[in-house]
Amino acid sequence: MKLKLSPFWILCLTGGVAIFSSTMAKNPALPLYVRSLGISDTALGFIAASSTIVGILASLPAGALSDSIGRRKVVLFAAAIFATAPFLYLLVTNSETLVLVRVYHGLATAILGPVALAMVADTYATGRGERMGWYSSATLVGRFLAPFIGGLLIFSNDFHLVYLADGFAGVLTLFLATRLPPDIKAGQTVKNALTKNWRKYGKEISFVFHHRGILATSGVEAVQYFGYGCLETFLPVYLHERLGFAAWQIGLLFTAQILVTAFTKPIMGRFSDRYGRTRTIIAGLVLGGLVIILILSASNYMLMLILIALSGLGLSIVTSSTSALVADLARAEGRGSALGVMSGIMDIGQSSGPIVTGLLIGAFSFTVAFNTAGLVLIGMSGVFWLAMRSPGAVGGQT
Repeated sequence: MKLKLSPFWILCLTGGVAIFSSTMAKNPALPLYVRSLGISDTALGFIAASSTIVGILASLPAGALSDSIGRRKVVLFAAAIFATAPFLYLLVTNSETLVLVRVYHGLATAILGPVALAMVADTYATGRGERMGWYSSATLVGRFLAPFIGGLLIFSNDFHLVYLADGFAGVLTLFLATRLPPDIKAGQTVKNALTKNWRKYGKEISFVFHHRGILATSGVEAVQYFGYGCLETFLPVYLHERLGFAAWQIGLLFTAQILVTAFTKPIMGRFSDRYGRTRTIIAGLVLGGLVIILILSASNYMLMLILIALSGLGLSIVTSSTSALVADLARAEGRGSALGVMSGIMDIGQSSGPIVTGLLIGAFSFTVAFNTAGLVLIGMSGVFWLAMRSPGAVGGQT
């Protein structure tokens, strides 16, 4: 019997394999590759941040273009980058060329994120949160498997095998993307979109930037990933230097976080479909903020494991609802633009989290930095509640 997958599950596989490919290129390969090339730690920070900066700049144009010419064409363009970028790492000889490769590779992730979510939102008006949760979980599975498999493929200072395997995953991403069905706007060309419809889609982008509900929800996403960046970057340092945890113990903690997030996202998405997105987001922000505040007070490993798992649950609760809420609030013809705005604002939060936390740790202490990050999440829950109660937050423009 021939197994035939639905377009939705093909999209989930495409996203999962794509994120597996992009994650394998950077974790743990990228910092080790940088060291093998004799590039400084200072340059490593800029190299690592380069792909995130691309997300800030490219997500909105990608979403807007998909509104105009159709989602499938834009996903195929991203998939072509996934299929070619990994092989370019093998040609790198210095930090400048590595930054260019990271920018090129980061463009694929920046494009795929909002456009794939828009494809899901277009297809499912009911049960949208649950379906978006399933897609997000598929990408998290790829993110979870990549460091383990990538680490096994690195031998001494030889990175050929890991980037060849990464390239194979990218090519598979492109193959899966070609199996996606054509959408309604398949006949529209990029040239026509730019010359004939630029005013229409400029109006849609303006609508997004004047919609309080969409902007408030995007701010929630940024703050959530601000807190995630704090934990991801500095909790391992604290656990190793202050509590003496071994690397494998720290790795297990963050594995638990990812697994909890991946397995609960569809459930939390269904919960928000049934009981409302706003209250679900507020609950997730409060939970996530409390965990960040409390986590440094846990010296027992099992308690730390429970808290880091709860942080994964908080992340799941918030992010399973934010994308669905933005899709609900946006007009159908501008849904890609709205999700692109949210993705770009999210990248700002994720990239600023480690920077701000590092400054606070340097000036004060880990406790002050983590308490601040936690209070930012809790404070945002109140700001979001007020914003969603204001006129124009749900129905339309300010």
